[in-house]
Amino acid sequence: MYASGCSDGMPDPQPLRIIHCFRSPIGGIFRHVRDLAEAHARQGHEVGIVCDSTTGGSYEDALFDEIRPFLALGLVRLPIRRSIGPADFAAMWKSYKEIRSLQPDILHGHGAKGGALARIIGSALRVNRYCVARLYSPHGGSLHYSRAKPSGKIVFLLERLQEYLTDAIVFVCDFERQTYEAKVGKPKTRSERIYNGIDDRDFETVYARADAVDFLYIGMLRDLKGPDLFIDAFARTERAIGRPLSAMMIGDGPQKDEYEQMMLERGLGRRIEMLPAMKARDAFAFTRNVVVPSRAESMPYIVLEALAARKPVIAARVGGIPEILGTQNAALATPSDAQSLAEVMTAAMTEKNWATKVMPEAGIFKAAFATSTMSASMMRLYRQLVPEKVTGRGTPAKNP
Repeated sequence: MYASGCSDGMPDPQPLRIIHCFRSPIGGIFRHVRDLAEAHARQGHEVGIVCDSTTGGSYEDALFDEIRPFLALGLVRLPIRRSIGPADFAAMWKSYKEIRSLQPDILHGHGAKGGALARIIGSALRVNRYCVARLYSPHGGSLHYSRAKPSGKIVFLLERLQEYLTDAIVFVCDFERQTYEAKVGKPKTRSERIYNGIDDRDFETVYARADAVDFLYIGMLRDLKGPDLFIDAFARTERAIGRPLSAMMIGDGPQKDEYEQMMLERGLGRRIEMLPAMKARDAFAFTRNVVVPSRAESMPYIVLEALAARKPVIAARVGGIPEILGTQNAALATPSDAQSLAEVMTAAMTEKNWATKVMPEAGIFKAAFATSTMSASMMRLYRQLVPEKVTGRGTPAKNP
C-alpha cells in the first residue's frame, strides 16, 4: 500500500511544501538537495532546508546564497553532530519546532542523520494529527559501515527500526539498494530507485585550457575518496609512459597535509598542483582527464558532471559508477588498486581516440541523468505519498 495514510483521493495540483533535512552541506548530498530544491521551486512548490551549521566554509556559503532565492520555506542551520550523542536531542527538539511551524507536506531526509530527523519529526507531527509524508535517501552514508563490527550492527539495527517511521526510501542507484538489502535487509516499506541528475546547463562542453594538466582529482581530501591512490597511480603512469606528466588536485579535507607530504617524498611536488575547492565546471577547464579513485561511493556527482562536460572519466569500479559508465567499460579500474588505475590512465594517454571509444554516448547519458528526469520522478513519488492536497495546513492524518 503506497499511500502515506494522510488521506484518500486523487492527486491535487496545488503546490507542495517540501523540507529537505540533511547534516553536512558539502559534497553530493548538498548538490542533490540544491538541484531538487531549485527544480521543484521553479515548478511553483515551496521548499525549505534544515542542515548543520558547523560544517562547510566560504565555498558552501556561496552555494547557499545561490539557492536561497528558491527557498520559500527558508534555510534553517543548527548544530548537528556527525556521531550519535546527547547533543542529538537538542538538535531534534530545535528542528521539530522549526519544522512544525512550517507545516510541510513532505519531509525528505538525506543521509543517516537527515533521515533520522525527517522520520522522527515527521512521525511526531503525525501523532499530533498533521499530514506529512516521510522519505529517506541513504546516499551511501551509514551503508559504508561493516556488518562485522559492533558499530555497524547498531547502525543497521537503527536503520531497520526507522523503516516503521518511513513512507518511502529513495535509492540513488541500484548499487545503493543492493547494499541496503545486504546490510539492513529488504525494505519493509515502499522503495524507489531514482538516479541523480544534473541541470541542462551542465551539459555544455568545457574545453581544456592551453595549459591544461593531464589528470585531475577533485573532491574531499580523505582516504575514502582515494587521493593517495591518485598520487600513487600518477607516479606509476609516468614510469609506464617514460616521461613527466602533469596533474592537479582540487579540494579540501582533513588529510590535505598528508597528501602534500606524500607528493614531496615522491618528488612530485612540481608536477601535481593543489588548489582549494571550487565549482566542478570551473575545475574541468584545467584538465584533459578526470580521475575518480574512490574506495567507496554511492552515485558520485563528479562522474555525472565530468561526463556532461564531455570530459573523459577514469574511475574505480565502486558504487553506482558502473551504472553510469557501463559495467564492462574500459575506463573502470579495480578498487583500491593503484596499479590498475595507472593502467587505465596510461591507456588514456597512449591509445588513439581512447575517450571516443570508451565514454558513454552523449544523448543516451543525458536522457538518463538529467535533473528534469530526476525531479519529475521525485515529484511523482511525492504526489503519490500525499494523494490529496487541501488548502488548510495541519490537515488531520487518518493513520498517524
